[in-house]
Amino acid sequence: RAAGRRCADYLDASPDPFHAVRTTSRILDAAGFERLDEREALSGRVRKGGRYYYDRNGSSLVAFAVGERYVAGNGFKVIGCHTDSPNLKIKPRSKRGAVAGAGCTQLAVECYGGGLWYTWFDRDLGISGKVVVRTPSGKIEQRLVRIDRPVCRVPTLAIHLETAKEREAFKVNKEDHLSPILTTSVAKSLTSDGDAPADWEAHQEPVLLKMLASELDVDVAAIADFELSLFDTHMAAFGGAFEEFLYSSRIDNLASCFMATETIAEHDLAEEEDVLVVALFDHEEVGSTSQTGAGSPMMGEAVRRLSSALRADGEGEGGEDLYAAAVRRSFVLSVDMAHAIHPNYASKHERAHAPKMNAGPVIKSNASQRYATNGETGT
Repeated sequence: RAAGRRCADYLDASPDPFHAVRTTSRILDAAGFERLDEREALSGRVRKGGRYYYDRNGSSLVAFAVGERYVAGNGFKVIGCHTDSPNLKIKPRSKRGAVAGAGCTQLAVECYGGGLWYTWFDRDLGISGKVVVRTPSGKIEQRLVRIDRPVCRVPTLAIHLETAKEREAFKVNKEDHLSPILTTSVAKSLTSDGDAPADWEAHQEPVLLKMLASELDVDVAAIADFELSLFDTHMAAFGGAFEEFLYSSRIDNLASCFMATETIAEHDLAEEEDVLVVALFDHEEVGSTSQTGAGSPMMGEAVRRLSSALRADGEGEGGEDLYAAAVRRSFVLSVDMAHAIHPNYASKHERAHAPKMNAGPVIKSNASQRYATNGETGT
């Protein structure tokens, strides 16, 4: 139960990839990991028995711990997870045209990833992410923001205004039906200062900018850009008759990120011969092909750079050959979530291949080779 409580705290502290990386960094800092800058050379910085990490864009992270018995050419034990989850992202131009006669101010949002979008209706939604701020000295800073109260809501159409056919289908128009209400037009007019906005600011919802400025303690004019998402403000909770279930948003895949982070933080390196690596990638939900995704060179660069930096002077002639040997001695676990059998939809699973909740890890296999599982790797 203690581990479950720590996992719940991790989930609550990580409403978006930026906060997930910050939460992970704090755990690693407390465990004695040294933060590195990937723009600087690793040679001379990393050593046997050392623990390190660096992030990219603040939304992906690579942590590694070098075994005390490591020698050049030894392998890498890698766990890969992802920090992102399907959500409603605020568009680069957040202002949404008013619906005539509705008297409401809404935000312009778009769907990120493959979500069950009908589940976003009637939830208490906050706003979180990264804001780019200009400092008084003219420098650019990236600041994290979290408005942890229900400032937005996507309301369902009242049953009295739906036909029986509409109630049965409940089809969601992503562009129109998922726009959250931020405030009423009357309340907005009472807080307006009447100043003419700058060009970028003219396309942003003023109420949103004022909230961000208040949270960050800056002027509205200092806000240069943002990457923001909506999130459910309800906290993680334990459920079931014996509290055996963990209910939370973003379990896919932050539960794996939490597990991997605790594993590498607690691992004893005294008898370890390899390099332990945890890679937390962004953008898995949209294909992983970004500069911070699993399809980027990020993982390959980390292994190559570490393999080179850990070669002691004069140790092991032929760096490329040692690197190739290290790769062949390595093992990668892509740790994501699996769908347990749903008692109300049991026909969706094969009878002999139906994972059960709380029955241990699931090893995924696919005849079309969508997974890397085979007789050797699955044993």
